[in-house]
Amino acid sequence: MMIGALDAPRRQVAEIDYVLLWSVLILLFAGMVMVYSASIAIAEGGRFTGHQPAYYLVRHGIFLCIGLVAAAVAFQVPLALWQKSAPFLFMAGVVLLAIVLIPGIGRDVNGARRWLPLGFANLQPSELMKMFAVLYAADYTVRKINVMHDLKQAFLPMFGAMAIVGMLLLKEPDFGAFVVIISIAMGILFLGGLKARLFAMLIVGLLLAFTVMIIVSPYRRDRVFGFMDPWADAFGRGYQLSHSLIAFGRGELFGVGLGASVEKLFYLPEAHTDFLLAVIAEELGFFGVLAIIALFALLVQRAFAIGRQCVQLDRLYPALVAMGMGIWFGVQSFINMGVNMGLLPTKGLTLPLMSFGGSGILANCVALAILLRVDWENRQLMRGGKL
Repeated sequence: MMIGALDAPRRQVAEIDYVLLWSVLILLFAGMVMVYSASIAIAEGGRFTGHQPAYYLVRHGIFLCIGLVAAAVAFQVPLALWQKSAPFLFMAGVVLLAIVLIPGIGRDVNGARRWLPLGFANLQPSELMKMFAVLYAADYTVRKINVMHDLKQAFLPMFGAMAIVGMLLLKEPDFGAFVVIISIAMGILFLGGLKARLFAMLIVGLLLAFTVMIIVSPYRRDRVFGFMDPWADAFGRGYQLSHSLIAFGRGELFGVGLGASVEKLFYLPEAHTDFLLAVIAEELGFFGVLAIIALFALLVQRAFAIGRQCVQLDRLYPALVAMGMGIWFGVQSFINMGVNMGLLPTKGLTLPLMSFGGSGILANCVALAILLRVDWENRQLMRGGKL
């Protein structure tokens, strides 16, 4: 579908990873169905939605169409061009993160300023920054590949770049996006040859930094305490998590049936975005959640398999991009699922490919089109063709 939108040769269509493509398409379609199911009550009761039950479904469908068209275009771009553009895309992402903090320009929602209003929709720069971080970290690692053993030359410049991004994200605040982007950058540096000792020191340093940020921030501290025992304050700081756990409990093995969730009826906040998995658990049960986890696991496995194939073909930049995409989708989906299940403190991270949100869907579709492009180029080289 991503490729067929353009006039690509028919033989190219037969040379993509169909396992990856179909897992992505199933997640996108399932997400559209579940967003509609989770948002009907909210749409009917909202003034700005015109009390239309399909309000979020229509918007999600429009975002998905835009994302697929953008993906079809992105697939046509060679990885060499993405590599040349990576530093400029990263700088553009930093500029957008700075602009969103300017009073009167960035839009505040629930106490966070993360969006740039575009009239018909809102742009969330942090979603695009995740993709830019993959492209930039892979390019940076390739350029520094001969000095990856050196802390000063290999790590400190990247640390400075990530520190700037981190400060901007924490100003919004968007701690969840910060964790994902840091995971992407550090994961790619490690795969590129960063010494295990330096990497271990880095992990310890990051854990200490996260601990300090939680301690000095009252709202983050409340989230951690609420996560540890949501039932102690089920109508306060543990409200979201307690209702998410109720949704999981009600779903049991096979769920209460598609559309029959009770928690989405104004009990569970952000049911169509951050807590979509809880609605899936309630309506489709344990096996429905297990199917979603399996599809994400398959997506991540294919990303790393494509990356390993690149290594065999001596294509370092595409290899790191592919594996970086796998880290991104793996870490973000793991955090979202962990939050929904009560395994991690509540964070404002959506479920990739499924949750409602235009910026997220756009960034996810383009990123996966780039991953499919990496795979397509690998297949061309193995056939003895030219890129």
